[in-house]
Amino acid sequence: MESTSSVNPHNPLIVQSDMSVLLEVINPLFEEARDSLTGFAELQKSPEYMYTYKITPLSLWNAASGGISTEDVIGLLRKYAKHNVPEIVIENIRENGRRYGKVTLIEEENSYFIECSDIAVLAEIRAALKVPEGRIQVSPAFRGQVKQILLKIGYPVVDLAGYSDASALQLELKENLDLRWYQEEAVAAFHAGGGVTGGSGVIVLPCGAGKTVVGMAVMERVGAETLILTTGITALRQWISELLDKTLLSRQDIGEYSGEVKEIKPVTITTYQTLTQRRDKDSPFTHFGLFNSRSWGLVIYDEVHMLPAPVFRATSEIQSKRRLGLTATLIREDGLETDVFSLIGAKKYDLPWKFLEKAGYIAQATCTEIRIPLSDSDRYAYAIAPNRNKFRIAAENKKKLDVVMALLEKHSSDNILVIGQYIGQLEYISRKLGAPLITGATKSVEREQLYASFRSGEIKVIVVSKVANFAIDLPDANVAIEISGTYGSRQEEAQRLGRILRPKASDNRSWFYTLVSEDTNEITFSEKRQMFLTEQGYRYEIRR
Repeated sequence: MESTSSVNPHNPLIVQSDMSVLLEVINPLFEEARDSLTGFAELQKSPEYMYTYKITPLSLWNAASGGISTEDVIGLLRKYAKHNVPEIVIENIRENGRRYGKVTLIEEENSYFIECSDIAVLAEIRAALKVPEGRIQVSPAFRGQVKQILLKIGYPVVDLAGYSDASALQLELKENLDLRWYQEEAVAAFHAGGGVTGGSGVIVLPCGAGKTVVGMAVMERVGAETLILTTGITALRQWISELLDKTLLSRQDIGEYSGEVKEIKPVTITTYQTLTQRRDKDSPFTHFGLFNSRSWGLVIYDEVHMLPAPVFRATSEIQSKRRLGLTATLIREDGLETDVFSLIGAKKYDLPWKFLEKAGYIAQATCTEIRIPLSDSDRYAYAIAPNRNKFRIAAENKKKLDVVMALLEKHSSDNILVIGQYIGQLEYISRKLGAPLITGATKSVEREQLYASFRSGEIKVIVVSKVANFAIDLPDANVAIEISGTYGSRQEEAQRLGRILRPKASDNRSWFYTLVSEDTNEITFSEKRQMFLTEQGYRYEIRR
């Protein structure tokens, strides 16, 4: 029998046969073990004293793509485990590890073929793809779809088929722009020397860590015309501003393709909303032709975790173009992480948020959950409400206003975002605070004017809806007060904290408050929302 590590009861991990891993919080090796687990396991629960992780095929394949081998995973588990790692866990890890790299997609004489040396696996693949004996040829139009199908049967395809020729782009970063060491590493991991093993995948870095700079550096390295997909008009305009500020491109080289303007240039920036427009649900998407309007050499998916399902469909048809996903978190509440893996690519680079915080690259954040009782009338309304209405009653607790007022007084010299989910609640808070409100209905001109006033210090408090979840360039914002959110969205919690993580010129600190109603289901949803940030090393102080 294969030897295992000696038992060490002082270690923090308990590895269980169902591929779950328990991590003791009160243990000297907690942080060290947590940072190791993040590379190959997914956090499932994070109660006060014991975290639960799950090792999944996808988490192992992402790890393998990022250079963490099967034996590395087993070695880390043995290093931190209290007891011997169950043999079934070791075998499952090795089995899934063997599956990565077993199936490849190659190009020969302008044709694509699936390659696999395992005869039994090849037979399984033929059955899944419904193809006869002989070499499995893949039509260029179905390259992405084939990768999706094979991932679903447990065989991630390593795509070595390369990329089509593209129109060149002379993009240079300005001389005074010095990439940070981790940005250089991220670019190198994605590009992989320009070979077929690079050119597709996802870079995961926290908000404020300079993902846009990474995107521009990739554009310089690739040197091809680029299509950039963003979350909205604000993000689109920020990309234009950043390109003009940090590269030698002129405005004539950059096209805005939005609801307001339809420009197609060597670098074209659009929004997910524009791309998914159509006359009705049965009509084709009006602007999908943009994907083939030029010989793009690179497609950048900004905030790739927000990618709408219809855009996955278009992406499956453009696998011959290099594809870069940028995000603070690969979590998707719709469960489409596997499609990101298949169609955009595996995770190529990731760093724990707390690591960058300690190095001073993002602000040091203090997270606090404040639990607030309901009024007697709201408690009664909550008690008799059907389950589908309980969350909203709790979220719109009017007693939250008193806490917001107290926090504004405490942070009177700071720059504050009050963020919420429900427009009626936000309008009420905005009126009571005398602070401007920005929602999706706010016209872009007015929105930009308010952001400019906030940056200048003329306005110290802004009330914002879900538009604050991403793409707000407010580097001086250092306090966020979350009064309501989208149920248990871990993705949203991470994005909202990200609004205040940009490094600060003086005191590099920020404060994130989330207000929840006590003795309601909002507590349960809040615990789920916080899970991703807990995995990154953030701890929430509970106050009442």
